[in-house]
Amino acid sequence: MKPLRSLLPTRLPRRRFLQTLLGGVGATAALPYLQGCSKGSRGRVVIIGGGFGGATCAATLARSGAHVTLVERSQQFITCPFSNAVIGSFMEMSAITHGYDGLRKRGVRVVHDTATGVDTGSRQVVLSEGLRLSYDRLVLSPGIDMKWNAVNGYDRAASQAMPHAWKAGEQTVLLRNQLQAMEDGGVAVIAAPANPYRCPPAPYERACLMAHYLARHKPRSKIIILDTKDSFTKQDLFIRGWEKLYPGMIDWVPASQGGAVVRVDAATRTFYCEAGAFSAQTANMVPPQRAGEVAVMAGVANDDNEWCLVDPRTFESTAVPGIHVLGDACYAGAMPKSGFAANSQGKACAAAIISLLAEREVAEPMFLNTCYSLLSPDYGISISAAYLAGEQGIVPILGSGGTSPLEAPAKVRRDEAKYAEGWYASMTEEMFG
Repeated sequence: MKPLRSLLPTRLPRRRFLQTLLGGVGATAALPYLQGCSKGSRGRVVIIGGGFGGATCAATLARSGAHVTLVERSQQFITCPFSNAVIGSFMEMSAITHGYDGLRKRGVRVVHDTATGVDTGSRQVVLSEGLRLSYDRLVLSPGIDMKWNAVNGYDRAASQAMPHAWKAGEQTVLLRNQLQAMEDGGVAVIAAPANPYRCPPAPYERACLMAHYLARHKPRSKIIILDTKDSFTKQDLFIRGWEKLYPGMIDWVPASQGGAVVRVDAATRTFYCEAGAFSAQTANMVPPQRAGEVAVMAGVANDDNEWCLVDPRTFESTAVPGIHVLGDACYAGAMPKSGFAANSQGKACAAAIISLLAEREVAEPMFLNTCYSLLSPDYGISISAAYLAGEQGIVPILGSGGTSPLEAPAKVRRDEAKYAEGWYASMTEEMFG
């Protein structure tokens, strides 16, 4: 299949694109904290993690003239956004895989290695080969790690038989292969975790795109969502879409009906909950999550070693001065753990670091988030909002953004699917070039 960018019918200019997303709020919202990115604000900034938060922060800082080193163990970044389309077999892994040469061309030093220690006293990052990187400011954007054994029987080994696919890559392929190997009339089970977790609507989008594949190739099959919650984001839109596109194929079992999974048997791909035992031919177990391991190592995972508490204006850790935490790993108030949120945080954090290095007052940032979900390749829905950092943390701006209409003609849903592709292409080009 062609790369996703080549599938776009048109490319919206970024200013118009953001205005479309947030009804005119987006483009102007980005300006205040980007104004701090003037040439000449120099300092040594090390960023660990090259995803939506880290890559955005690196690209933004590089424009300011700061000395930026990005530490990322992987040679390529595979995005969770659109990975459900890979599982649904209408997009290839190559379409969601990105390299770091674009950041290098912008002046970012990219080091493919693993951080094994953070010496906060001497302000140095220690890499696996013994190299030490000195920093004036350190940014951590490590994403998530799984809380193994939080569900009885689900450890790292079990994820080979019951993939979580919550980190895109090998796990994505495992789950796609299970779905493709399933017999017609088989059962696919998705176990959704309690909040907070990466990308709140993703389990329900995944059910849709798995159903899209099954409806065409194995139409007698069923999908069961076992949920640790009684509600989820864009719920009415998803349920309406299930009824329209995949009638009778997707069943949702909420926590109040016994859907919370408490134990699994990886050998038999069986999920156990109050509602009963569910055996699956395709088994997607999404466990509870926490901040990536480097955050724990650096001592900034101060929320019971799960998430990182930060200053909402600068994303500086409340536990360790001089270290900033972005994206899924941090607690960012009302902002969800999403790729767009991490991108917005990366810009705000970069502007704050520039001001801090120049000993200037940090401007009050504004944040953006839009979350698209595909129910089929040409059926999209979304939710969007703008946020401010205040005394009570990051809070939504009343009246900003909105949700897709519950009732809409097919053209509106097709347009939203195209906007989702446009969002992805625009965002990844901004990050990786």
